[in-house]
Amino acid sequence: MEERVPPVEAYEAAMVLSGVGDALGYRGGLWEYCTSGPRIHAELEALGGLEALCLCPPEWPVSDDTVLHLATAEALATGLEGEALLQELARRYVAAMGDMEGRKPGPTSLLGTSQLRPGEPGGYHIPFNPSGTGCGAAMRSLAIGLRYPRERDLPTLIQVSVDSGRMTHHHPTGYLGAVAVALFGALGARREPPERWGRALLRALPLAWAHVETLPEAPLNRQHWGHFGEAWLQYLESRGLAESDGPARLPPLPDAAARDAAYGAWALGGWAGRSGHDAPMVALEALLAAGDAWAPLCSRAALHGGDSDSTGTIAAGCWGLLHGLGPVPPGLHRHLEHRPRLVAAARRLHALAWAPR
Repeated sequence: MEERVPPVEAYEAAMVLSGVGDALGYRGGLWEYCTSGPRIHAELEALGGLEALCLCPPEWPVSDDTVLHLATAEALATGLEGEALLQELARRYVAAMGDMEGRKPGPTSLLGTSQLRPGEPGGYHIPFNPSGTGCGAAMRSLAIGLRYPRERDLPTLIQVSVDSGRMTHHHPTGYLGAVAVALFGALGARREPPERWGRALLRALPLAWAHVETLPEAPLNRQHWGHFGEAWLQYLESRGLAESDGPARLPPLPDAAARDAAYGAWALGGWAGRSGHDAPMVALEALLAAGDAWAPLCSRAALHGGDSDSTGTIAAGCWGLLHGLGPVPPGLHRHLEHRPRLVAAARRLHALAWAPR
C-alpha cells in the first residue's frame, strides 16, 4: 500500500506547537511547579485567556524541553545514521546544557549529560540509573517519529528512541517514554487516529526489549522493565482501548480539579506527568478528549497541576501534526522563542523522512 505523504505544514505545526505547549505549561517556571490546576486556570482567566496571550520571552520562554527537543531534531536533520547519529545526539545534548539559564532542566538530564563523552568510542553510553524514571527523554522525542514515520522505519525508530533516551534516562520507565512519543509522532504523521496509538505502543515494547537485551546492562533493565507496560495496559483497559480501536470510554473530568486527581493517580510520587510512562499518557488522554479543539487540548495537557510543560510539549506537538496551525491563536506561536529553528528542523525532517526510496 502506498503511504500518503503528509504536507510539510503538518511537520511545521508539530514542531512549533510542541514549543507552544512547552512555553504555555512552563510560564517561566510559575506553572510547571504549580501543583494546582484550578489555580493555573484562574490565573489564565485573569490574563484574559488563551486568545490574549503572546508567548515570547521574558515572561513566556521555552523551557529545557524545547531546547532538548531541538537538539534531537537538529541532530536527526543532519541525515546521519547509526553510530554517527548517536554521537551527534550526544554532542548536541551536551551543548544544549549551555542554553539552560532560566529553563529549569531536570536533575536526571543534568546528571546524564554530565556523563556523556561525545566523540569517544561509546561515549553516548551512561550507566544504568535506578532513579532515571523521569519524562526528560519523552519530551524531546517527537522529532524521532517525524524522522522515521513509515511502517518500515519502526525498528530504526525504536533503536534511536531507546539509545537516545538512555543518554540521560537509563531506566526503562524513562527511555520507553521516548519510544512512546516517537511512535505517536510516526503514527500522527501517517494520520492514524489516536485511539490506535496505545495498542501500537504495547506491540512495540517487545521490539524495544529485543534491542535492550543486547546491552551489557540488560539484567538491570530487566528488573525494572515491567512497570511501563503494566501501567499502559491498565490505562488502555480503563479507556476501552486495550483490545479495540475505540471509541474511547473517557470519564468526563470536567474541570481542572478532576483532571489533577486523575492524572495524579497515574503518576509516580503523585507529580502528574513527571515520569516517562505518564507524560505520554496525559498527552494521549488530552488528545482523545479534545479532538480537533485547541483550547480543550491546552486545558487538559498544558494547564494542570504537575509537569505541565512536558505534557504540553508532547500533546500540542501531536495535535499540530493532526490539525495544523490554523485553529491556534497567532499570538501563541508568532513570536515563540526559537520558532525559526523549529520550522527549519521540521522542513528538513520532512524532506529526509519522505524522500523517495
